[in-house]
Amino acid sequence: MTTDVDRQIEEHRTAQATVTVVEANGRPVKNQEVAVAQRDHQFLFGCAAFEVLPIANGQMDPEKAETFSKRLLDLCNFVTLPFYWGRFEPERGKPITEAMEKAARWCIDHGCETKGHPLCWHTVTAPWLVEMSNEDIIKAQIDRIHRDVGDFAGLIDTWDVINEVVIMPIFDRYENGITRIAQELGRIGIVRTMFEATREANPDTILLLNDFDTSPAYNILIEGCLEAGIDIDVIGIQSHMHQGYWGKEKLLDVLDRFSTFGLPIHFTEVTLVSGHIMPSDIVDLNDYQVEEWPTTPEGEARQAEQAVEFYKTLYAHPAVEAITWWGLPDGGWLNAPSGLIREDYSPKPAYEELLSLVKGEWWTDEETYTTDENGRLTFTGYLGDYELVGPDGSATFSLEKNGAEELEIQL
Repeated sequence: MTTDVDRQIEEHRTAQATVTVVEANGRPVKNQEVAVAQRDHQFLFGCAAFEVLPIANGQMDPEKAETFSKRLLDLCNFVTLPFYWGRFEPERGKPITEAMEKAARWCIDHGCETKGHPLCWHTVTAPWLVEMSNEDIIKAQIDRIHRDVGDFAGLIDTWDVINEVVIMPIFDRYENGITRIAQELGRIGIVRTMFEATREANPDTILLLNDFDTSPAYNILIEGCLEAGIDIDVIGIQSHMHQGYWGKEKLLDVLDRFSTFGLPIHFTEVTLVSGHIMPSDIVDLNDYQVEEWPTTPEGEARQAEQAVEFYKTLYAHPAVEAITWWGLPDGGWLNAPSGLIREDYSPKPAYEELLSLVKGEWWTDEETYTTDENGRLTFTGYLGDYELVGPDGSATFSLEKNGAEELEIQL
């Protein structure tokens, strides 16, 4: 049975095109069989894959690396890499640039777009900032952005520029330099400073404002930033559901409120646990510290059902351009069973269900067509990259919703 969500997905994520196939001399390839096959999605199905760093630098067991890589690349075409300042440059002047460049190039070589996370955040920031004056912290932060965004241009052209600004000026769990400058500059001021620095370093990069706070406070911040002339490319929304699934009603409310800005939306950090649910009275998720948090068969079934509904609802909404699951294996953040694969890298039901959508239900299988007298064929497919193979060659092309309805492909 076709549902409203299915109809919305077809409306927003597929297109029909008439393709004219020509030879190098411009003559149409008439009355010939050609094969058309999808090679990638336009939509970004992502994952926070920090494991790529040790894999690319030869620091993971080869068998584990091979298994992880297959799980990642079968499902995802978009990878978030870790640029937490305190880990990227724990000692001032000694960033791990070379190792991270290998990780970013590994992603590109394996067909994945990359995003860096984050450039400015009050958590896991450089510990040596606290000894500096606010003026020097601001300069160091801007210099960090110029250096890293410039160094990785062409490898990483999408960035979570600043993370969790709603709470940033009032964060009081421990002293840090970024909260201090957020208090001095104000929320809009610090967003402007970091966005301008990032744009200066790479004018072609895609810049995200990212937050876990989906209350009206985040709407107000975005509205204030846009009114101040800050050039936000994408709204980033975190959805860590350790305390239970949001449910479709809340998800649609979030989509309705944040799509009013007319900007693309990325769901940047998605988690659903496949074990027990975190108690609802925990205010800061980081306060829930447990030694063991096992996945269970019942929890895995629940996680799979919820993940499918979550992805379908997002994929059906025209404003959403990316979904990033926050960590492929269990046992990552908070030791939670929030991955799509278990700690031994075996796939959970949620992984299998999402794979059946991304590379099954939402994938255009290879099909053979016969061109007409003018070398034309018409087909409908999911938006993305395609390969056309004819009797004397092949060519690639992209199917886009707002692209040309008629395409000419030269073999």
